[in-house]
Amino acid sequence: MTDRVPVTLLTGFLGAGKTTLLNHLLTAKHGRRIAVVENEFGEVGIDHELVVNADEEVFEMSNGCICCTVRGDLIRVLGNLARRRERFDYVLVETTGLADPGPVAQTFFVDDDVRAAYVLDGIVTVVDAVHVASQVGRSRECDEQIAFADVILLNKVDRVAPRELDAVEARIRAMNGSARLLRTERGRADPTELLDRRAFDLTRALQTRPSFLEPEYPFEWTGAFVPDVAELALVLDDGPDPTMDVLVLPLAEATDDALPALAERAVRGWAEDPVVVLPGGSVPLEQRARLVLSSEGQKRFALRVPAEAPFALCTQHLPDEFALYLTRAGGVDPATARPVPPGLRMMPTSGAHVVVKGSEVEPQASRAWVGAHEHDDEVGSFALEADGDLSAPRFHAWMGALLRERGVDLFRMKGFLAFEGEARRVVFHAVHMLAEAEPDRSFAGPRRSQLVFIGRNLDRAAIEAGFRECLA
Repeated sequence: MTDRVPVTLLTGFLGAGKTTLLNHLLTAKHGRRIAVVENEFGEVGIDHELVVNADEEVFEMSNGCICCTVRGDLIRVLGNLARRRERFDYVLVETTGLADPGPVAQTFFVDDDVRAAYVLDGIVTVVDAVHVASQVGRSRECDEQIAFADVILLNKVDRVAPRELDAVEARIRAMNGSARLLRTERGRADPTELLDRRAFDLTRALQTRPSFLEPEYPFEWTGAFVPDVAELALVLDDGPDPTMDVLVLPLAEATDDALPALAERAVRGWAEDPVVVLPGGSVPLEQRARLVLSSEGQKRFALRVPAEAPFALCTQHLPDEFALYLTRAGGVDPATARPVPPGLRMMPTSGAHVVVKGSEVEPQASRAWVGAHEHDDEVGSFALEADGDLSAPRFHAWMGALLRERGVDLFRMKGFLAFEGEARRVVFHAVHMLAEAEPDRSFAGPRRSQLVFIGRNLDRAAIEAGFRECLA
């Protein structure tokens, strides 16, 4: 289709300069009306505050990685954008620095609605010339971002000696020799080198990752059921996590062929905030539920569905990990022929579990999916906020000491600060031990500071205490 909207994916590891590049593209003269979709990793998103004031529309998706639980949000945002097509003619998607671009790019090929309205123009990866040598080979996300790129911006070249820069470029070309490579300072690249390139090559993507067109999902298993009764119970035992997310959706037919389309529907439902359900509570229909499994032993959750109407159960983890099964409203003890409570399992002297006769509902079709990739469990993020002003000397002294002591573990810091005596807000960026702060624009509302930290094994309490000591 010639009227599909081109989309460029902006990716790159934490602190590489994606937002700086985005601001450059939004202020450059290229004749495009651009809609921006942003994704942040962490509990508080601030990137929309760091994007220049422009006519473009900015949509933010925070508290998740766009290639994991937020993919349904991306589909929904793109769907909403398609309904106001007359207001833009290009889309830029800026991913979190911890995003694997593969699953994001998949969205433009495996979701029918997205594929009909948009075309993936290319993947632009921003690489931090200062720190990339310590990131490649150690971060799967960094490696994938380089491998999938159609255009690579080797950024911050003004901070690296020429010989070191040549070595970095050679390393990158060894990882992806087909991408166009540009050396930049502060992301200043000719927009014609990045936009309207029609650079994304599906064949090369499949060579990079043969499973490219097999989507990753935020759930690992789906079962299709046709119950003969309306009153059911979902039973789980202790497992590796204290919670288990599930989603129950109606299904046209309980067959293997129906599951792929169902999974794409489930991605959208999974993007909604979950409803917390305690043991003994009821699992809602068509709404993601977070089952609390903190108590010991078997946990039982009620599930009411229309009798003989097919439905699908999507589970965050594989059922075997929690000995999960579905029961009818009651069963019969085969030894005594007496009714037993729903979900009860007999434990013979052999020690093997057997389901009470007539109680368990077996899936008529089931499938395990490629689960969403996992990030380093030690990597986390948090945000600090403070109303009023900070003392600039105290802040710089504290931040300097923090960077010297913990700079290796501080992947990224970003935010804006209210310094005593400075009318404008000060935008602050740091990557490992390198930091910069510069006045930006006047505060739109009350003077306040907000700073996001992303790193490994961070002591939030100690960092917050130091931050509070900087208050004027």
